[in-house]
Amino acid sequence: MDHFPTNWGRPRNDAFDAYGTYPIAQRPYNGPTTDAFSEGIQHTQQPIVTGTSVLAIKYKDGIMMSADNLASYGSLARFKDIQRLHPVGTNTVIGAEFTQQDGHSLGPSEIHEYLSHVMYSRRSKMNPLWNSLIVGGFKDGKRFLSYVDLLGTTYSASTLATGYGSYIAQPLLRKAVEGNEDVITEDEAVRILEQSMKVLFYRDARSLNKYQIAKITADGVSVSESRSADTHWSFAEGIRGYGAQTQ
Repeated sequence: MDHFPTNWGRPRNDAFDAYGTYPIAQRPYNGPTTDAFSEGIQHTQQPIVTGTSVLAIKYKDGIMMSADNLASYGSLARFKDIQRLHPVGTNTVIGAEFTQQDGHSLGPSEIHEYLSHVMYSRRSKMNPLWNSLIVGGFKDGKRFLSYVDLLGTTYSASTLATGYGSYIAQPLLRKAVEGNEDVITEDEAVRILEQSMKVLFYRDARSLNKYQIAKITADGVSVSESRSADTHWSFAEGIRGYGAQTQ
């Protein structure tokens, strides 16, 4: 409770003595002596522009990843041409929410380990980098696919997904890929990711039917130009409660 009467219902202008008192009372300052944010504004604790799912799978010849080109400003589909698959060096791709890295000669496992330390360090300082990252690569004849999030949590699997894709697309990817990693061809891998991206477009309000696919093999890294999924909503007219269909 504030025990200073001069702080109760004072005039808007402290230089004007509305109550005829003299001299004009000086209000004491009862607030904190230090600013909790004096060392800098911590933007990463309140992310505004966000991306959604990144998908990645292993296939016979390497790793394939996909992510759409949308960056949402809150709930507004604001930026529709954002690249979220970034080549790093000659044999690694990072799928992220707008995080870019400088190219170098480290392998995918070293890059993933470095990112996991960075994410855990920032989390320990209560100022996390609000990203979920998938690192895919191919080096020395071995495929590499791992995940790290804003808490520094890491794991590896033959199929990975971030965002809403970890709920919607991951079951589809597991059904199609697990146990078949060494027999799935490049065309089949593309088809699996395209189908998953199409499902996400229908189900995820923060997604877009415009996306890119990255391929990492022994020959190097390639990221496709943006492509659009063939989607339509005509099937929804027959769903009860949608549009004119009410019964």
